[in-house]
Amino acid sequence: MTLKHYSLIGVCLLWCGSATPQEQKPTIADFAWLAGCWDGSSANREYLEQWMKPSGQTMLGMSRTVYGGKTVEYEFLQIREQEGSIYFIANPSGQAEASFKLIKFGEQEAIFENPQHDFPQRIIYRLEKDGSLAAAIEGMSNGKMKKVDFPMRRAKCDP
Repeated sequence: MTLKHYSLIGVCLLWCGSATPQEQKPTIADFAWLAGCWDGSSANREYLEQWMKPSGQTMLGMSRTVYGGKTVEYEFLQIREQEGSIYFIANPSGQAEASFKLIKFGEQEAIFENPQHDFPQRIIYRLEKDGSLAAAIEGMSNGKMKKVDFPMRRAKCDP
């Protein structure tokens, strides 16, 4: 090849993109699969999670856990684009707000992490092939690794 050919290759690499496609950063729109209502139950507890569709660099959500016919826990949630990253922000009943940074994102999976938080340190959402939602919280608690699963199915949203 001549120098002329190398120059054209160099120009194409600059303007045409590299040979390996670069991974594109997720945006809030990439979380649309989470929008809607989800419910599940375990150990005599019923839980419901509801997410608004992505808009304005934010998804807003809420959850409620019912035990023995009474609400025992609730939480206000956000998935928000800020400072060039995506964060899961939880405001649980009776606790201070906590923020978890997106550390892994797949086609229909998201893992958020905050190593400094007491428990959990990770929040996981995965849309399964059968349409169910596998949500979980995990991390260290009292010196031991702990994981709590919240399997859910898509539910009809109440009016």
